[in-house]
Amino acid sequence: MHTIGTPLLWGTFAAFFVVALFVDFIVLNRQGAHRVSMKEAALWSVIWVLTSFLFVGIMWWELGGTASDPVAQALANTKALEFITGYLVEKALAVDNIFVFLMIFTYFAVSPEYQKRVLMIGILLALVLRAGMILIGAWLVAQFHWILYIFGAFLIYTGFRMWRASGEEPDLEANPALKWIRRRFRIAPDYDGEHFLTRVNGVKMATPLLIVVGLIGIIDVVFAVDSIPAIFAITTDPFIVLTSNIFAILGLRAMYFLLAGMQERFHLLPYGLALVLGFIGTKMLLIDVCKIPIIWSLGVTFAILVLTMILSLIIKPKEGAHPHGAFPFDGKRDNKGEE
Repeated sequence: MHTIGTPLLWGTFAAFFVVALFVDFIVLNRQGAHRVSMKEAALWSVIWVLTSFLFVGIMWWELGGTASDPVAQALANTKALEFITGYLVEKALAVDNIFVFLMIFTYFAVSPEYQKRVLMIGILLALVLRAGMILIGAWLVAQFHWILYIFGAFLIYTGFRMWRASGEEPDLEANPALKWIRRRFRIAPDYDGEHFLTRVNGVKMATPLLIVVGLIGIIDVVFAVDSIPAIFAITTDPFIVLTSNIFAILGLRAMYFLLAGMQERFHLLPYGLALVLGFIGTKMLLIDVCKIPIIWSLGVTFAILVLTMILSLIIKPKEGAHPHGAFPFDGKRDNKGEE
């Protein structure tokens, strides 16, 4: 399996990752439960993006981006572009996660003061699960090249589903994961601060906050099934696939609080994400026929996202349309609910 992942580069990534976790999960956690402001979310979103570009800059330099050897320069430039493109694709697809997270928080009436901790734990769970899925995917691609065609067809199908579901209101009550949890766990009727477990009349129960954490972890893995194959269309290098994916997810919590109040403004974004998936899926299907340059993939992805955001500001949403229609567990609404 060909990779640029030298011990030095893996060590650099590990150092960035440990420091990021320390800052996000220990330093920021000392703030306690509080409502995250737009200003704070914007500041941390910028910090996470700059951190990602600092890492890719170090990687580019280590690979010989400033060397006089043209071969080393070409490799460094190519790998840096692969990272940036993969990072942008994963970041864009993560927007759909954010809209679904918002729907879950609204459905369970999670106080804004407690949302930060829920996202913290849910994203940590997602990081571990995604890393495992990426390593498995990299092994499959290395052993069975033809699986890229399956990935490509799956991405086109997912983009088609996302396009059709855009504008429709998803039904969380029909979510099979939520139904499964309700059948197997005793859930307390009320919250108990930031606690995940509580006692009601002497009986130990899970609080709704624990259910929310579980759902966020499950949903992120479901979205990873779509997004991870997408990055394999950009590069099959496990180092680039893993690092770009992890860096995109690290800033997801800050991006949630930044975009949570803006979902109505970008109501056409799911259509743009559907087009991105369709483009990447087509690129993967043509991988042995016509290799689309990385810079083109970056340009097309960026152009689609910017265009759909601009059109969202110009075109008003249809009455009754819902901006979170790309929820993958969509189903027919059951008015009786699930007790």
